[in-house]
Amino acid sequence: MARSGRGGQGLARVAVVVRAGAAPLWWAGVFAAGVGVLAPGFTGRRIGVMAGAALFVVALAVVAYRGRKRYAALGRATVRAGKHDVLQDRAVTVRTWRRGHRWWLLLAFVLALGSSLAVPAAGGLLLAGCGVGLRLKAAWLGRRERTDDALLWVRVDWLDARGGRPAGKVVKAYRSTGIAAGDAAPGGTRRRTAALV
Repeated sequence: MARSGRGGQGLARVAVVVRAGAAPLWWAGVFAAGVGVLAPGFTGRRIGVMAGAALFVVALAVVAYRGRKRYAALGRATVRAGKHDVLQDRAVTVRTWRRGHRWWLLLAFVLALGSSLAVPAAGGLLLAGCGVGLRLKAAWLGRRERTDDALLWVRVDWLDARGGRPAGKVVKAYRSTGIAAGDAAPGGTRRRTAALV
């Protein structure tokens, strides 16, 4: 739901959206690489794994650093969340993103698996690198949130308009809350509740 009953907006955590694709890409990539290395392919396993390792590093770096200036600019232009804004749960944000991207994730997995016929493990390691890159980008956002002592949120309707991109052109500004708001810690990880003493 994008808008609450009293004029507020549905808000999703930026870091959670960024992090949502990390696990599916990582596990799909690891599985595809593991299956792919069983066949020699056209290049042979050794060349395939070496090429895959290079692709892993490149994908990790590109995904982790791509768009940081845009995220930083939106982070500097935050608007304080209103009392009628609805903060979306972490699980709902992750589930919505993965459901909206399931066919793209499946296609990426199939292509990574198919590429193993030519270059064993390379496609899978490329996917895995993308997953790690997303996790590193979310961690970078988490460090900014801790430094600024504020969590970053994006309007759900803007996410829907751009296919789940939290820094797309339609996003004009983020909203911010205190560091304790919502059920996700800085960086989008599950918030650990302190034990009662």
